Amino acid sequence: MNHDAYPDNYIRGILNGVKSIAMVGASPVNVRPSYFAFKYLAQRGYDMIPVNPGHVGKELLGKPFVASLLDIDRPIDMVEIFRNSSHIMPVVDEALRLSLLPKVIWMQLGARDDDAAAKAEAAGLKVVMNRCPKIEYGRLSSEISWMGVNSRTLSSKRAPLPTQGMRLSLDRTSVGGGETAASDRAAKNKSELS
Repeated sequence: MNHDAYPDNYIRGILNGVKSIAMVGASPVNVRPSYFAFKYLAQRGYDMIPVNPGHVGKELLGKPFVASLLDIDRPIDMVEIFRNSSHIMPVVDEALRLSLLPKVIWMQLGARDDDAAAKAEAAGLKVVMNRCPKIEYGRLSSEISWMGVNSRTLSSKRAPLPTQGMRLSLDRTSVGGGETAASDRAAKNKSELS
């Protein structure tokens, strides 16, 4: 696998294929990037598991923290590593000690360890490095293009407004979020005109 450029189908296949995600390095502090990513993925229907030994006894969005991957009591489809590169290999080693291996090791933006990636791939796992699943989900589901980002089209025509239950290109259904009276009126007016 070329870890400098991932095909969209590779990333899409991962995001469509996983159900449970253990986020190593999750934080309950609501201004941390891991908090935003955790919340976003949980709102998209993923079974999120926060892993951080410094926060055991606390919860993140109603999910109890666990100290390590080995403390998780159910199968994990993906291990998302929200730690810097020097901490990746120990997390991969721990993931490879699980009785049921995860399908994917995902290293967050700025995190890369080619040796750890090779070790995981040798064990049959898929690997993504230096990417954010929140950003990739938004890009591939077209949620980001609702804001005019990455639409690859210059146009004065507005993109369709996201609506609750709208089917996205990642084979998942959108959730509520960011609704305002103005956006509700705009969506209602648009549906009446159609």
